[in-house]
Amino acid sequence: MSRTPAPAPADRKDGAAGDATAPVGGLSHGLKQRHLSMIALGGVIGAGLFVGSGAGIAAAGPSIVLAYTLSGLLVMLVMRMLGEMSAAYPSSGSFSSHAERAFGSWAGFASGWAFWVLLSVAVGLEGIGAAKIVTGWLPGTPEWAWVALFMLVFCGTNLAAVKNFGEFEFWFAALKVGAITLFLGLGVLAILGVLPHTDAPGTANLFGAGGFLPNGSEGLVIGLLASVFSYGGMETVTIAAAESDNPVKGVATAVRTAMWRVSLFYIGSMAVVVTLIPWDDKAITEKGPYVAALDHLGIPGAGQIMNVVVLIALLSAMNANIYGSSRIAFSLVHRGLGPKALGRVSGGVPRPAVLASCFFGFVCVGLNYWSPETIFPWLLNMIGGVILVVWIFIAASQLVLRRRLEREAPEKLVVRMWLYPGLTYVALAGMAVIFFLMAREEDTRVQLYATGAMTLVLAVIGLVRQKTRAGAASPATEDA
Repeated sequence: MSRTPAPAPADRKDGAAGDATAPVGGLSHGLKQRHLSMIALGGVIGAGLFVGSGAGIAAAGPSIVLAYTLSGLLVMLVMRMLGEMSAAYPSSGSFSSHAERAFGSWAGFASGWAFWVLLSVAVGLEGIGAAKIVTGWLPGTPEWAWVALFMLVFCGTNLAAVKNFGEFEFWFAALKVGAITLFLGLGVLAILGVLPHTDAPGTANLFGAGGFLPNGSEGLVIGLLASVFSYGGMETVTIAAAESDNPVKGVATAVRTAMWRVSLFYIGSMAVVVTLIPWDDKAITEKGPYVAALDHLGIPGAGQIMNVVVLIALLSAMNANIYGSSRIAFSLVHRGLGPKALGRVSGGVPRPAVLASCFFGFVCVGLNYWSPETIFPWLLNMIGGVILVVWIFIAASQLVLRRRLEREAPEKLVVRMWLYPGLTYVALAGMAVIFFLMAREEDTRVQLYATGAMTLVLAVIGLVRQKTRAGAASPATEDA
């Protein structure tokens, strides 16, 4: 039976978000711990790692390992902060709810809708990428038809019970994790010289052909920026945790185990690739680093094997992003920060929010088809730095909420940020450095400005809404 949850009351004195405890508005508890663990691991492992990392290697050379290490450390800090808040306040709104609780509804509005746009655009992008792979296998078939098929399949999956999403994502993520684990195992054996028909490369590829920093610090900066954005996606686990059997335990366990495992996969993969083959090998960018490394080892059918893995990664990301965008939208509506129609729930699923997210994904596909040279690139630039904006909201919110928790409810600190507040300030400083580096680079400067403009517009709208709601509540308070 459908129902529309009543909007959250106007901002309370503590700025608490309306859904900051467990699932609300009829959302189900259909996700299990095994689902959360794999969502945490698999949500961040996408085509950006399997294919996109090739551009980072081409720019940074062997120092890409350092770039991924630095950005991985930053991501670990961000996820620890988010884990602390999400274990204390499980919410389908995740960081958006925490930002509202810390700073007021304007912060939840700006961060939440910016992230919704990011995920919805990503759904369309991943559909396009997956369709390109399939049309490579089946030439002559229309790309748009495959995109439509993928969108319909995962829209249907997310319209059904949340456990269906969990099962799809569990097996998708398991395949991705298995593929990377196998790659790392083969790579280590080859580096040690114990893999048949291969010789140990030693350090020749790490320090030859221009050295560890072949393109100097500028190359390292480009590699660092590429690595930062490839880590985006881990936030989904804190959104999903609110619909698990035990939200507090679920998010605490998933965040603790996922952080170092994901960093190991990323950093370990880059180390294996640049140790096995020269960083300037054109195959790294043309085929992707994983395929290039497997071809170098003489693994039969490596290209097709990795194409299957990349296809799975893209479909997994589509599934996760439809889920994440629909839950963020639902949470915003439940807190009175969006159209009420998106807050209707039936069968434990916010189906109008799912449909809205899928529709926006279809719109993005259409823009790519009709205007690939103008509107679509503009849209991509607009979302280019959203993940950094989200991370800043996470860090700033954690500074405020940690003090509040220690004062009012210390028993809720199931997960604690390391060396608080020192490492939180270190993380914020790291984000400021990345913003500065983005402003220096011509390719990322436009993204920085476009994302900043979108965030500013959303923040202003959020502030106007907050003041309007506060003004409307004041007469009622006086009459009371």
